[in-house]
Amino acid sequence: MQGVGFRPFIYRMAVKHGLSGEVDNRNDGVYLIVQGDSSAIDRFTNDVLHNAPPASRIKSIEMSPVRTAGYEGFSIAESKDFNRNVTEISPDIAVCRECLDDMETDPARIAYPFVNCTHCGPRFTIIEELPYDRQNTTMRSFEMCSKCKSEYSNIYDRRFHAQPIACNSCGPVYKYEDYSGFCTDIHDIVERITLQIDSGKIVAIKGFGGYHLLCDAFNNNAVLTLRKRKQRDSKPFAVMFRDIETASEYCFIDEEDKNELLSWRRPVVILRQKNELAPAVNNGLSTTGALMPYMPFHYLLFKKLNTRAIVFTSANMSDEPVIIDDVIACNELTRVADSMVSYNREILNRADDSVVRFINNRLTVIRRSRGFVPGPVDIRFEAEGILALGAEQKNSFCIGKGKQAILSQYIGDLRNKATLEFFTGSIERFGKLFRFKPSYLACDFHPDYLSSQYAENLEARLGIPLLKVQHHHAHIASCMAENCIDEEVIGVCFDGTGLGTDGTIWGGEFMITDLCEFRRYSHFDEIQLPGGDIAANEPWRSAFSYLWKYFGDDFDYYSIPAFSTISQEKFLALREMLNKKINTPLSSGAGRLFDAVSAMTGLCTFSSFDSEAPIRLESAICDFTDDFYPFQAGKTVMFRDTLKEILKDIPERSVSLISAKFHNTIARLILDVAVQIRSETSVNKIVLTGGVFQNKYLVEKSLYLLRKCEFETFTNHYVPPNDGGISLGQLVIASKKREICA
Repeated sequence: MQGVGFRPFIYRMAVKHGLSGEVDNRNDGVYLIVQGDSSAIDRFTNDVLHNAPPASRIKSIEMSPVRTAGYEGFSIAESKDFNRNVTEISPDIAVCRECLDDMETDPARIAYPFVNCTHCGPRFTIIEELPYDRQNTTMRSFEMCSKCKSEYSNIYDRRFHAQPIACNSCGPVYKYEDYSGFCTDIHDIVERITLQIDSGKIVAIKGFGGYHLLCDAFNNNAVLTLRKRKQRDSKPFAVMFRDIETASEYCFIDEEDKNELLSWRRPVVILRQKNELAPAVNNGLSTTGALMPYMPFHYLLFKKLNTRAIVFTSANMSDEPVIIDDVIACNELTRVADSMVSYNREILNRADDSVVRFINNRLTVIRRSRGFVPGPVDIRFEAEGILALGAEQKNSFCIGKGKQAILSQYIGDLRNKATLEFFTGSIERFGKLFRFKPSYLACDFHPDYLSSQYAENLEARLGIPLLKVQHHHAHIASCMAENCIDEEVIGVCFDGTGLGTDGTIWGGEFMITDLCEFRRYSHFDEIQLPGGDIAANEPWRSAFSYLWKYFGDDFDYYSIPAFSTISQEKFLALREMLNKKINTPLSSGAGRLFDAVSAMTGLCTFSSFDSEAPIRLESAICDFTDDFYPFQAGKTVMFRDTLKEILKDIPERSVSLISAKFHNTIARLILDVAVQIRSETSVNKIVLTGGVFQNKYLVEKSLYLLRKCEFETFTNHYVPPNDGGISLGQLVIASKKREICA
């Protein structure tokens, strides 16, 4: 992986073991020649394997004898560029402890907010092309001073060949702006921001991969103001804590959580809330998205701030990509922020903060971006030239290089014009960066997805094959690829939507599948979705549809307290739509069942952000039970008895208990259908994937039951189970089919 200090590390190891030779950085990997005693070479190899830089990833070490005239000492050769192969590019890395110390002790870097070394700093967000050398990054416009040149050239210096190396004399600088003017002195900037945040104001700050909006996480008025200006009604905000001790006061943190919070990736980690911050931070949810400072500037700020926690959210209007352009930021963010802090280095590759959650003591990536991208996924098949375009929501795309799949950063909802431009522009940048030229395309089966339409346009323009992949098959294949499975599995895919081969909307699916074909074994009972896509934003519609299907006119809809705010006119209109089948597409989506239960229990009748209803349903669980509701599991999973019993419980039981029993029901039906499939097919491997399986309670309960019955279970980890992982599934299916047809 380029950009992690691997060449200087190799140099120091070679000198340590008395070896001569050279190491050079090529676009397709790190090459080295060593000569010396065979036992010394063995010790050297062992050191390389076990003591490599933390952010490096050694895929393999290949050794072969070479003829050479002999070397005197060891050296780092100039980077070479031989072919279209590429080595891995490092994600951006959080500032290291040594660099933080330098901000206190190194005269050239006192309070320098861009301090970095070979172990930390920006990487993916500043690189334009390979090899990873300064002239190929946005640091090329900053000429190194004599001190930095000396460190850059000194093999025993931590900044040896650190491409973003800089100091107060020669590097980028921050600029503060508000209605009264601007300043560039870092101490003055920090003082002004501190006054702003401590007084309840909102500040926009340029980060690694885009701008962020900050305010005091304990000041509810400030958080409410941010919500109003950003047009973000209820979706929870991420919170950056001063340190892990502060985070532990407000969140339950176990060892895995702590290690990830403090890792070089520094993602947002979803944690159970212990003590309340400002109520508007998460609006009644039981979880907090926590992260630690990861840029030097964050540490400078927290030294001055009175508050120990700040809201830390992407600087964008709802559903638009995070802003990276300084001019756009200046024009757009003045409507949201009271002041703005930028710097004079360009961001080439946009990257949101990644979001993760530990489920069953294993990392599950929810949003894959900064710190993870562009790290590849190793696959079993040759994927060179395959471009997979992903889904329409939570989009990512994926390119094939050799036997690696390289996923893009989180893109977002392509129905937004700015996001669509981000999507197309990122494909072009990945093509240049990874020397990629598509020769085979894969996209979603849905013809109306903008990603599918883009693929069709590429097919026509380039004259290359296009494979359309069913949505849920791609979900399952994504999980299979990540877990290196190439055989038949039981695929359980639960999400909100995805076009099925019969023209209806699927989403509660039990499949028997491999990487080429699938067979739909069972699915959730279909309901009509009154209003189509609008039902996902108004969960009460799904509730009404389920109740109408099972109980019709015999049911008193106003007996449900949560429906008291719904007018009689709306009920009558929906009934008419369902009876006449007007704009009521059929759906088996599991997400719509979760929506229905959330609405019936009064947790969420109208959603203000994606999947709010299921999120609130899981968040409500604080009573634990093994009880579950009745259901009928066959070729169609029926929920009439489930909903009947839930309706009985609503006036008598807590929402927490109802939610726990409902989740147990879904886990139990997964087991029952899986047992049916195993008895018919002898398939024992089971894959759980799709957006519903971001639900910690459901996954853990399901895995517990399945493992008790000796199923081999698999879930997503470094690739999102939601639509952000779809492109990987599309790519591996295309790769497998191309291999078979070759």
